[in-house]
Amino acid sequence: MPGTSGRVLVVDDSEVIRQLIRVNLELEGFEVVTAADGAECLEVVRRVRPDVVTLDVVMPRLDGLKTAARLRASAETRALPIAIVSACTPADLDRGESVGVDGYLAKPFDPADLVALVRRLVRQGPAAGAGGDGPSGYAFGGGERPEPSAAFRSRRTDRP
Repeated sequence: MPGTSGRVLVVDDSEVIRQLIRVNLELEGFEVVTAADGAECLEVVRRVRPDVVTLDVVMPRLDGLKTAARLRASAETRALPIAIVSACTPADLDRGESVGVDGYLAKPFDPADLVALVRRLVRQGPAAGAGGDGPSGYAFGGGERPEPSAAFRSRRTDRP
């Protein structure tokens, strides 16, 4: 894709992981902004207006699933595509789906899977019900659980 492929907010408490994700996405033309935890994410998201947010689950102050729930609860950010990039338990996956997370990538991950997931979520954009024109129908899980080195599952649903 020529030029910037989109703006991504990467949220992870590990600086090493933030930089790994940043480098891989920047090499593919994405503009990347980072935050160290969910509380910082909520401050940054309104300022930078990202096209996609990636969240780790286990973080200090405010974890990734609570952050996703708060983003979904706000009219400003409810249609923002959110991907979990984390070593999740099946219970975390269920909680992520219940709060409206759009995609999942297990750590450790293949950088190509990361780029593909973010690219797909950027293309889909905000949910159609919130004024976007992205398609719906990417399955989050449907009872299947990704392998530890998993490719992603993603979905978009029309949100009120």
